Amino acid sequence: MVYLYVLQQALVWIVTIFWLYQLIVSICSLVKLKDKPILEDKQNRFMAIIPAHNEESVIENLIDSLKKQNYPSELIDIYVIADNCTDKTAEIARNAGAIVLERFDKENKTKGHALKWFLNKKIEENAPYDAFCVFDADNIAHVDFIKNMNKKLCQGEDVVQGYRDIKNPTDSWISAGYAIFYWTMNRFYHLARYNLGLSPLINGTGFMVKFDVVKPTGWDTQTLTEDIEFSLKRIIVGKKLGWATDAIVYDEQPVGFKQSWSQRSRWTVGHMQCIQNYTKDLATATKEHKTLMNFDGLLYIVGSIPMFVLTLVLLAINFIMFIGNGITEWELFENILRYLIPTFLLPIGTAILIMVLDRKPIKPMWKGLVCYPLFLGSWLLINFKCLFKRDTSWEKIEHVRDIKINDVA
Repeated sequence: MVYLYVLQQALVWIVTIFWLYQLIVSICSLVKLKDKPILEDKQNRFMAIIPAHNEESVIENLIDSLKKQNYPSELIDIYVIADNCTDKTAEIARNAGAIVLERFDKENKTKGHALKWFLNKKIEENAPYDAFCVFDADNIAHVDFIKNMNKKLCQGEDVVQGYRDIKNPTDSWISAGYAIFYWTMNRFYHLARYNLGLSPLINGTGFMVKFDVVKPTGWDTQTLTEDIEFSLKRIIVGKKLGWATDAIVYDEQPVGFKQSWSQRSRWTVGHMQCIQNYTKDLATATKEHKTLMNFDGLLYIVGSIPMFVLTLVLLAINFIMFIGNGITEWELFENILRYLIPTFLLPIGTAILIMVLDRKPIKPMWKGLVCYPLFLGSWLLINFKCLFKRDTSWEKIEHVRDIKINDVA
């Protein structure tokens, strides 16, 4: 029992220090820093890349928002990768003014494969672009998205994540959960790290990459979470990613639990793939570069699934100690609350704080706030399931909300 107590205390300290570090970093999002100087005053030429699989319901709204950018239209070429489409995605995209490339490969259907295929073509062509931005087909881009990404490029940033907002935050408690999660990540993860000189992460959509960055190797990702993998590979070689709060993209999120479960399961499996493939490299980079940025990247990869496993181990130890009369019933209850309150109740307070700071309307989101612990709890169940069963098959998330840029701006 003594050994169990020592192990319990050691794990408590590990978990406490980890979350204390996250809290200190998050506070740095409240500091407003002076903008970086412009190194080169230039209007760069962009590719807007849209991988799309059967997105006839939403693709036109994104193309329309990109054609209405507050930026010279001759400097933006809109490319749609119609990836294994069996509907009218390609036809609608062409009619809307995009350049459409159709791709058919039933063995490799993920966005990572589509980006690799397309960018290899553009690299071989030596296409005359300075940078590219990647969007999901269900997105709509704020009118100043390209303008603000161009500013970041002129400030010397070469990989930048934009602000990922939500088109449909009040559709259901599920879409509200996604909205709260992304709003929290935007400020307390990405902005906080950018302010500290650490590295944010690419977050799936609405990001910009300088074309020269991918020319040597192409878009070289293998996991189900190509965005996280790309980010970690940059961090391993000591390259910081940038953040642009004012480059906003609006994303449609699932409204049903089944779709959400499938999507988040795929993300969790992809994260596990990154843990398996890149933890050693991140640890080696931390040792070699000796920078907080590399250490923070290592903490990210060990901070979700492994920390979840540690918490499960702590709960199991507490139950074993209770059964062996090592702790009282009250002490068991107190220890369980110590883990459950920060996991489920604290995020509600954090969400309200985020919404106040970022001027998000709270009243329409009250159902989402109340159900947010349920949303997070279901994610814990997904993590637990994926520890034992990892489905790597790709399943399409249906996007049907006909929301235009004027509806959210």
